[in-house]
Amino acid sequence: MFFNRFPNLGRLACTADQIWWDAEMLRSRMSDRLAQLDGKISANSIVLLGHGGTPEFVADLLAVWSCGAAAACINPALTGNEIDTLKRFVKPAAAILHADQDAQIFQANRQSTEAVTLDSPALLLFTSGTTGNPKGVTHSFRSLSARISLNQAYMGSAALQKTLCPLPTHFGHGLIGNVLTPLFAGGDVLLLSDRSPVSLSRLGALIDENAISFLSSVPTFWKMVQKLSLPPKNKTLKRVHVGSAPLSIDLWDAITKWAGTAEVFNMYGITETANWIGGTSLQEGRLLDGRIGSLWGGNAMIKQDDGNIQNTGTGEILIQCPSLMSGYYNQPDLTREVLKDGWFYTGDIGTIEEDGEIRLTGRSKSEINRAGMKILPEEIDLLLERHTEVVEVCVFGLPDAISGEKVAVACVLKDDSTITRNELIDWMKNLIRPEAIPETWFFIDEIPKTDRGKINRDNVREVCLKGIQ
Repeated sequence: MFFNRFPNLGRLACTADQIWWDAEMLRSRMSDRLAQLDGKISANSIVLLGHGGTPEFVADLLAVWSCGAAAACINPALTGNEIDTLKRFVKPAAAILHADQDAQIFQANRQSTEAVTLDSPALLLFTSGTTGNPKGVTHSFRSLSARISLNQAYMGSAALQKTLCPLPTHFGHGLIGNVLTPLFAGGDVLLLSDRSPVSLSRLGALIDENAISFLSSVPTFWKMVQKLSLPPKNKTLKRVHVGSAPLSIDLWDAITKWAGTAEVFNMYGITETANWIGGTSLQEGRLLDGRIGSLWGGNAMIKQDDGNIQNTGTGEILIQCPSLMSGYYNQPDLTREVLKDGWFYTGDIGTIEEDGEIRLTGRSKSEINRAGMKILPEEIDLLLERHTEVVEVCVFGLPDAISGEKVAVACVLKDDSTITRNELIDWMKNLIRPEAIPETWFFIDEIPKTDRGKINRDNVREVCLKGIQ
């Protein structure tokens, strides 16, 4: 069984009831679910799991793996129509959509002649396409084992004693980084059930009450915490990770002060690499937006604009690491576009220095082409959010008849701010090249987020354009 590679299971609870499940309770629930599945589904089949964020979910995940099957973890908030789309695409052998529900068996007693190995599929994580073509990242038992082991080695056992997971568990950052890594290290994991502003206003107190030593989340989470919650008082936090989106120096520094520890790491990792593959703290190097240090067990190269692949320079970042995905489920053409000769073409734009230091500057897919000049919106996001009157921004491209694309920005100001568009433009003139200064400005009350707490520029663009129709 996969988790027998990590024999020291810790405890689990969620903040809704704070009832702690020890290893014995987890294994007992796992055995109950295994009795429903074992002998009814074949090895190497797929089981949909749609009830994340609870100890029951983790026990069910272990039960699926004990059958030699793969778990397709899906967002509990999906509609029936979206779930049906995933079912048609994945063709699961079974589904468990609610914690108190018996497993639904769709393909009972289907036989498989394939043996379960370390390279068998273990986990499917969907990054897009619940209404169109799903994009399911497939990880093997080998890639998960490698990632969890490397995480534990680089983080150390002291930080993983008691983890707060404020993220959903249907994607890698929450599931692999915040749950499986500490749980399989013998640490306690407390799942945050309520992520509302009222709940976040008590985050500092929650950390103190539970002696939390580690947590990881996304920059937008920390922007909310800075506004809503007093910092913890007891200095129990030993380590904090921030990832899944660009992190500015100013927010990085603010989190460090709030958390009361210098061990606040800007992390780099994507679903295709099964969570974190590198990170660094402010103490470990130069103060630069997007700096992530060196990789945790792997290699990086740069594909320059001319197509040459080099050890250093600026361009698209290519990754080799033990936790690379097997591919996109049932999409071989899409897989071949990003996995080439053992390298993963990330689509992230950045720089690798002579000493191996990596700095991220943006995503090639979000790049704005303004009359042939390439502009990375993440660069402008980080700059504008340094302004004292700005709470949050999202920069994106808009079609333009003359230049092809122009730079637009959705901007959230402080409640009492009276600053104008022209004043913000004047402030930017001394800090960034003229072509990168936004032409079109949308002042809105809130930047919309995905269920993962991330910003989708296409969604923001759509919201802004609807507002002017």
